[in-house]
Amino acid sequence: MNNNYNNEEKLQKQADEQDIIEQSGGITAEGSGERIHCMSIIGQIEGHYALPEGQKATKYEHLVPLLFSIEQSDDIDGLLIILNTMGGDVEAGLAIAELIASMKKPTVSLVLGGGHSIGVPLAVCAKKSFIVPSATMTIHPVRINGTVVGSPQTFFYFEKMQERITKFVCDHSGISSESFTKLMMRTDQIATDVGSIIDGNQATECGLIDKVGGLSDAMEELKRMIYKTKGLSQ
Repeated sequence: MNNNYNNEEKLQKQADEQDIIEQSGGITAEGSGERIHCMSIIGQIEGHYALPEGQKATKYEHLVPLLFSIEQSDDIDGLLIILNTMGGDVEAGLAIAELIASMKKPTVSLVLGGGHSIGVPLAVCAKKSFIVPSATMTIHPVRINGTVVGSPQTFFYFEKMQERITKFVCDHSGISSESFTKLMMRTDQIATDVGSIIDGNQATECGLIDKVGGLSDAMEELKRMIYKTKGLSQ
């Protein structure tokens, strides 16, 4: 009888975890001495406007309260951010990056596949950043869809938005403003556009990302940070 009850309880727990993953794109896992929340930022970042059906999207309004609950929770010791994003809404992406950067809890990011466009600030916002060798990051100037008013004020708005992004990236990584701008304005890598596409090794060589590594490397670093925060030895 107890075995049946335990099996039912285990199945219910697995179903609840699967539901959490489907709803938020994340899960909290417990190790030997720490509880880590894994949050995924996948596809396009959806901000002020809903994306068409059929597109993978990470919703801004889901991540903001989730990040608040992680920072506030006594049951979560650290946050691992998994990135494979093509970018998306600039203000939403930058706002999420600012929230993560302001967290007191240990945070580590890992770029898998891609950390493109506004995904670049999201890749560097954690206290420590990793990227796998095969991942790429696309760095390009701010662009906008829809009607554009051809006035000096429009260009001023673009310039200020770009300055905000550049400052955030440079403040939270080891790349200089000059190097980042140079990558952003290259004309020989992207067809019909300006910018750069860099892989994992290039991202670390220029100081944009801290280390080349995979899941185990990111987890090991996050655990080290958690134990240090708790005043324990690993």
